[in-house]
Amino acid sequence: MKLKDSFIRSVIDVAGHENVKIDEPMKNHTSFKVGGPADVLVYPSNYEMVKDLINICKENKVDYFILGNGSNLIIRDGGIRGVVIKLGHLNKIVVDENLVSAQCGAKLYSVADQALKNSLSGLEFASGIPGSIGGATAMNAGAYDGEMAKVIESALAIDNEGNIRELNKGELEFGYRNSAILKYGYIVLETRMRLSNGEKAFIKERMDDLAEKRKSKQPLEYASAGSTFKRPEGYFAGKLIQDSGLKGTSVGDAEVSEKHSGFIINKGNATAKDVLDLIEVVKAKVYEKFKVELHTEVRIIGEDSLT
Repeated sequence: MKLKDSFIRSVIDVAGHENVKIDEPMKNHTSFKVGGPADVLVYPSNYEMVKDLINICKENKVDYFILGNGSNLIIRDGGIRGVVIKLGHLNKIVVDENLVSAQCGAKLYSVADQALKNSLSGLEFASGIPGSIGGATAMNAGAYDGEMAKVIESALAIDNEGNIRELNKGELEFGYRNSAILKYGYIVLETRMRLSNGEKAFIKERMDDLAEKRKSKQPLEYASAGSTFKRPEGYFAGKLIQDSGLKGTSVGDAEVSEKHSGFIINKGNATAKDVLDLIEVVKAKVYEKFKVELHTEVRIIGEDSLT
């Protein structure tokens, strides 16, 4: 739907003209580099502004979407109707002894780097993950035997009634790539992590080792959303895809990575439709060969292109 000028003015009044973009191409805001335009994209600069923007959208019956770093996301070619609230400006990181507090828009690798600088161990696994702390908390991001649930003590979030609440670890209900944040549709504002004291040299060595493993095994030179599929119980998605003979299979500029079959990559000019069509090819072939259903780990939103 076309947004009313009065509504857009209300958004600008809250956030400031410099923090509001109209018809913004979402391919500029996702790691996959695909996606059509958002009607309005806005950068809030504090927690109350996030609440105010959500209230304006609700009062005017306008859809809204909360965006972090866009690293685990595919936005369809038709883009997003309504308002995208991007939390990238909320990126403050505070270290108090072994407690690290990070706002939702802070890059996960930046939080890991701050932990290193303060000789704190526990986030080494996160040093190469490209997402934001808010998204990482919501999906319980993890790699190399580490995950956010192991270090998070509590999180500040907006609940469905618009209240800012502090949720302890139990209330966050962490599971594999899941949490109460996703389950109930909450919005992470800040995450508090308790880390362990360690030797800076050992922490750096571990980070460097994991970085080398990622570089050698993952197609980091191409745009992607990381691992495309969740790990099926009892299997590894990448091996199922490889054993189905799908390595290098492409639709347009979307391709099953030659380096790691669990990654679908954008070779340059892929559309969201290319990526989504390839995902369906992979799912169908794996099911045909192994009778295993693959489910996407990436989130897929937005509208199909009208052209």
